[in-house]
Amino acid sequence: MTKLTMTSPANSDNRLSKRSLRAGRLAFVLSSIAILAGCANFQSVKPGMPVAEAIQKLGKPSTTCKREDGTERLIWTMQPYGQYSWGTNTTPQGTVVGLQQLLTDANFQKLATGRWTDKQVLCEFGEPANKYGVAKGHEIVWAYRYKQDEVWASMMYVYMGPQGNLVNRFHPAPDPVTLDDGTWGRR
Repeated sequence: MTKLTMTSPANSDNRLSKRSLRAGRLAFVLSSIAILAGCANFQSVKPGMPVAEAIQKLGKPSTTCKREDGTERLIWTMQPYGQYSWGTNTTPQGTVVGLQQLLTDANFQKLATGRWTDKQVLCEFGEPANKYGVAKGHEIVWAYRYKQDEVWASMMYVYMGPQGNLVNRFHPAPDPVTLDDGTWGRR
């Protein structure tokens, strides 16, 4: 004979909550390992390294821009879901100048100087996580996922005007994915 056990909804919810917590911890640990492994690769690229060797270590760049002097700008990005992009310039001799993290508050402040076109933004930061059309003002907005103050999961919104080709303002805001009530993905 099979023994039936009565469970209350509270116990059931408690087990689901513990299971969700364990799954969340596992996801955090695995993503941390992946990030640390990725950082190790990016740290292995040193100034003066041949471009071909940097590409061999990091893979094909997600964005490559030719510069007026014949050199290139190479960008490896973790967008749309990652918060980092790394970039370097090349020399005429075919070496990398040095790799730097591009999605920082200090680097975004460059947008406050001069006039920035969509091509210039692409070559400075790489592809954004999202491109939106905003009804008010009929603007195109590029959104970059990044760590504000190296801590907060944020988006940098870069407004490109109604034609989508010239920056007219930018500002950070919390990443909408982090503003969840804890049920995201479980509906």
